[in-house]
Amino acid sequence: MTACATFQRGPVGNTAVPQPARSVDLTRYAGRWYEIGRYEAGFQRGCEAVTATYALRDDGLVGVVNTCRQDGLNGELRTVEGRAKVVEGSGGAKLKVSFFGPFYLGDYWVLDHAEDYSWSIVGEPSGRYLWLLSRAPRPSPQVRETIMNRASALGYDLSILRPTQQPES
Repeated sequence: MTACATFQRGPVGNTAVPQPARSVDLTRYAGRWYEIGRYEAGFQRGCEAVTATYALRDDGLVGVVNTCRQDGLNGELRTVEGRAKVVEGSGGAKLKVSFFGPFYLGDYWVLDHAEDYSWSIVGEPSGRYLWLLSRAPRPSPQVRETIMNRASALGYDLSILRPTQQPES
């Protein structure tokens, strides 16, 4: 669950997180994303079948609904809802996300994405959090390789990447 990056910090997987590579059209970014891999975080421990759904809200914010199955593909469904505000001047690529009220804001940076918005790489400034997202629950080997190669080129240590199980589509 691509939640607020403020709890139970893991190891730093990128000591020089780059600025986002390009702007993000939030209308095209909206919709469901499937997590294909992440840096493990305490708030996601044991999560499989992770999805994140984004929707533009009438108040100018972005609604966020994250779901996962606890401890396996058939585990208990967990859901958390939040909201995000676009960071001014970021071209839509940087958001401040809150899942726990206004007191816990996390950085959510769309570091890169496919031209057709079929995949996305999300991180934040500390280099402790990384999420690799796809529009398909099980992207093709070529798409997976593209995402992994791009994350590596952005400076991420893929040896600490935790693959996410997704059900058959």
